Amino acid sequence: MTLHAFRTLHVIQGEHHVSDRPDTVMTTVLGSCVAACLFDPMRRIGGMNHFLLPEDSQRKDISFASAAMERLVNSLIKQGAERTRLEAKLFGGGHMLTGLPDIGHRNGQAALAFLQGEGIRLRAQSLGGGQARRVRFWPATGKAQQMLLDRAPDIAAPPSSPPLGSIELF
Repeated sequence: MTLHAFRTLHVIQGEHHVSDRPDTVMTTVLGSCVAACLFDPMRRIGGMNHFLLPEDSQRKDISFASAAMERLVNSLIKQGAERTRLEAKLFGGGHMLTGLPDIGHRNGQAALAFLQGEGIRLRAQSLGGGQARRVRFWPATGKAQQMLLDRAPDIAAPPSSPPLGSIELF
């Protein structure tokens, strides 16, 4: 099947999707955020989430790691997955802005801690670094791909002169 033959589900910040359809691919773009791709190989069902922040003990918003991870696991179980068979692949958690706290590292650590606490096997990870990532996940097979994106100029850095004839966007 070519990529164009797939039904694409875009997973944005604070969302998750679950599917067992072989014609479905999930995709997201990550900087300091983390996406977990969970898959039950026997049921052939998977899902992806995209969370923004490691934790906030006052809120159970799915923008936070543990709530987002638990919601994804529960959605998979409701569709027939078994918690004991789940496998995980983690992506994101980049340190995107120099001089600011490394929220991406904390996001990655929160996802890893959740998986360990729940006994979910980690099959692959691409966490940290300084580049954004585009991630694709095929939930019925558990296959995942990532493409590292060119690093954007740091907004904390002083602006440089734009090349002759260019347009500066803000």
